[in-house]
Amino acid sequence: MMDKFSLPESPSRFAFPIANTGYPLIFAAAFATGVLALLQLRAPALLGLAVTFFIAYFFRDPDRVVPVSDGAVISPADGRVVIAGKVDQTLFYDGPCQKVSIFMSVFNVHVNRIPHEGQVDKIVYHPGKFVNASLDKASEDNERNAVFVITDKGQRYCVVQIAGLIARRIICHIQAGDTVHRGRRFGLICFGSRLDVYLPVDAALNVAVGDRVKAGTSIVGYLG
Repeated sequence: MMDKFSLPESPSRFAFPIANTGYPLIFAAAFATGVLALLQLRAPALLGLAVTFFIAYFFRDPDRVVPVSDGAVISPADGRVVIAGKVDQTLFYDGPCQKVSIFMSVFNVHVNRIPHEGQVDKIVYHPGKFVNASLDKASEDNERNAVFVITDKGQRYCVVQIAGLIARRIICHIQAGDTVHRGRRFGLICFGSRLDVYLPVDAALNVAVGDRVKAGTSIVGYLG
């Protein structure tokens, strides 16, 4: 039996979709490169061209198909799983829960997607440090934005955007009271960061430390 997938949003009209957040940076880099080229500063112009292409590459925002499976929790980010398992205590969940942490390098797509449909209960932003996002202490020490969601079945989960060593900007397009849908875009973190997902303790995880996952496509677990 073949797995079923769906498009959570209308497909992009462009062959190389870019997140809207990236356009000002791309245009600024391209303008500076143009000025350097007009001044016939060849080496700086070539460097500027490389920077422009890298910024465009970083802010790429490809369309994704989402698995259609009851209770499936999909990855909110592209990257590598650095934590997967039960935790007894956390700032983001009352009592024991299952935690999945995904580290995004500067080479990963940084657009974040909703793990599971539901309604946003609250969003809590907390300023903090900018230590390496792959470290365990980043969950509680770093700048972060926590999105708390209640599913249609009354189950609670939390997805936390965490700034990293280089990242200095967390973007979140949703707010408390919004109805969210699995696989749809909800935000972005600039230049290297991490996403944590906290699920009920009876959730069955589908990933292990070291696994590579893709936002909107990879299933990280199943709600009971």
